[in-house]
Amino acid sequence: MKKVVALIMASVFVFSLATGCKKSDKKEETKAESKTESKADEGKGGEQKLIKVGIINNDPNESGYRTANDADLQKMFCKDNGYDASFSYSLKNDEQIQYAKTMIQNEVDYLLLSAADTAGWDSVLQDAKNAGVKVILFDRTIDADPSLYEASIVSDMDKEGETAVNWLASQGLSEYKVIHIQGVMGSAAQQGRSGALDKKVAAEANWTIVEQQTAEWNAEKAQQIVQSVIDSGEKFNVIYAENDDMAKGAVAALDAAGISHGVGKDVIVMGFDCNKWALEELLKKNWNYDGQCNPFQASYIDAIIKDLEAGKTPEKTIIMDEKGFDAATITQDDVNKYGI
Repeated sequence: MKKVVALIMASVFVFSLATGCKKSDKKEETKAESKTESKADEGKGGEQKLIKVGIINNDPNESGYRTANDADLQKMFCKDNGYDASFSYSLKNDEQIQYAKTMIQNEVDYLLLSAADTAGWDSVLQDAKNAGVKVILFDRTIDADPSLYEASIVSDMDKEGETAVNWLASQGLSEYKVIHIQGVMGSAAQQGRSGALDKKVAAEANWTIVEQQTAEWNAEKAQQIVQSVIDSGEKFNVIYAENDDMAKGAVAALDAAGISHGVGKDVIVMGFDCNKWALEELLKKNWNYDGQCNPFQASYIDAIIKDLEAGKTPEKTIIMDEKGFDAATITQDDVNKYGI
């Protein structure tokens, strides 16, 4: 009997060892699987890591162009598209530079910049480069060493001005008496659009600037400028406004004074940006010309960032495709396609 009991106990002991080994093996397999899953999750997390972007822009209430530009950027640079974006706005260069310094301190991966002024950016962009922050310009150029930024996606403001002035010259007026309403002084848009007109006036004896003032992109200020000229009794036959909102303000002053404007009327009205409502004014022949300034740069910037993340060198300068519209030839399709 003792031998039988001893044999049974020995069998149970062997079985327990075997079972224990199996359980231990199972635990090791589970641990191994967990490590594998953990690495896989870590890989997924790496792929989903958000790119930190700081975006400095002009005030979105500045104009219809700027509203469309900001909306385009907001739509692109969001978490769903892999970005952690912060936005700052100002029409003042010194404030924008302070925003840039803060974003660099916050260790953004990319700094996207639409500068209020072309000058004064070298120092802060050098700080960005030293900190490993990649800078991409959009909308506007700056006077800085190209090595301080990765790429620029901009409008050719000089060409915009030249296209508009060439169109005006083609109207064949015996004399040009121009009220020139400028944007924010020092901005690339102002410099390009003003430069072409200034050059033409200097070259042609029958071109005269009746009044030249900045309205800082603002309709009310533009209205006041034109009203002041009307009140002075000075004769004029062209309104050259450097954005649509200022052209709108100028027209309000003309309307209040009973001065006709548009195709075949007393005053030629010119604007820039191609807001949909402005192109509709051309279609109605209340305005004469509108120069396009393309606000949709976000997809270009996104493509550049993807190239940089992949270790590729992007194209240094991308010029937006733009045109000018004449009230004599514009169509409803143009309004629908190009109006912002």
